[in-house]
Amino acid sequence: MTEDVRVNGTLVWYYFICKRQVWLMSRQLEPDQENPYIDLGRFLHEQSYRRDTKEINIGNIKIDVMKRGDGQLVVGEVKKSSKFKESARMQLLYYLKQLKDLGIHVKGVLMFPKEKKREEIELTKKDEENIEKVVKDILRIVYLEKPPEVVKTRFCSKCAYKEFCYS
Repeated sequence: MTEDVRVNGTLVWYYFICKRQVWLMSRQLEPDQENPYIDLGRFLHEQSYRRDTKEINIGNIKIDVMKRGDGQLVVGEVKKSSKFKESARMQLLYYLKQLKDLGIHVKGVLMFPKEKKREEIELTKKDEENIEKVVKDILRIVYLEKPPEVVKTRFCSKCAYKEFCYS
């Protein structure tokens, strides 16, 4: 890979699920678009939180939901399941750090509409340091000549990249 790569929220999300997916995504290798879990995610994203501003692009981040709450701007990350809560939390923390670096201080909220759950997220100094380490490791993975070896996890059975790893 010869071009510069900009880390984004999707790469942060996949980093906590599967390092191989980070490598594949960084090369614009699309997951199986016929995967029913991708369709479900799109549907939930489109149908949930209709009254809020959606899909705001700022630099290399794409915020799912933005609204005013208690006199402060709130950004939200919508996910179909809390099963990937830690990955979603880190993605949202990445957004909060990117916005802070731009001088925009916001609160964050994880939203799981199917489960009717919400969780407020605030960026701490420790989170900022962790995000910086994650970004460095993502770049290390992205610039590998070959993808990382397959590491079977509990997420593999429903993964839209399954064909890349097991065919």
